[in-house]
Amino acid sequence: MTVGVPKTIDNDLSGTDYTFGFWTAVQIVVDAIDRLKTTAESHDRVIVLEVMGRHAGWIAFESGLAGGADAILVPEFPAHPERIVDYLRAREANGKHFAIIVVSEGVQLGDVSPIGARDEFGHQALAAVGVGERLATYIASVTGKEARAVVLGHLQRGGTPTAYDRALATRFGVHAARMVDDGAFGRMAALRGTQIVDIPIDDAVGTLKTVPESQFADAEVFFG
Repeated sequence: MTVGVPKTIDNDLSGTDYTFGFWTAVQIVVDAIDRLKTTAESHDRVIVLEVMGRHAGWIAFESGLAGGADAILVPEFPAHPERIVDYLRAREANGKHFAIIVVSEGVQLGDVSPIGARDEFGHQALAAVGVGERLATYIASVTGKEARAVVLGHLQRGGTPTAYDRALATRFGVHAARMVDDGAFGRMAALRGTQIVDIPIDDAVGTLKTVPESQFADAEVFFG
């Protein structure tokens, strides 16, 4: 007999608007973007910031949008390194000699592809050399600009939760306790708008929730 709450920083569970832990991870990335902009601008560098999310680009999308990244790459949509280079050259021509590129770890970029092995959860493992490092190396080799990769890694999974995540987790926990009291097993607490509801656990884990094209378009209007 089980009841569930949506706990993952990746925000990739269906049936809930947000998972708790997600917005804390996003805030950590936004803080990093704010710091990296300083060194990128002062040294005329391209900084490629690789973030978590596996095969869902929610962290990259929301943090890049909030942090004012110059480009965002997510697994849901094809990534073209040559277009990134064209974009950087256009920025250079306009007097902008630095850039911050946020890339989700699951992005496929040219020869970057997952290795065949799977982890203990059945997920396809990511490439041994991350996409951030590969992209930075490519940019440097083609443009001659100094490009650096920064991988936040597990820094995104720790630290002090944001106030929103604390409140959300508390509300999920209260609803889960009520489900147990009501005998509503096999269900998961979920956020719909501003309300906490519950849904079948199978509905939450059956399909990976990914970034829709309509939302990603909101970020793309700032590039170029």
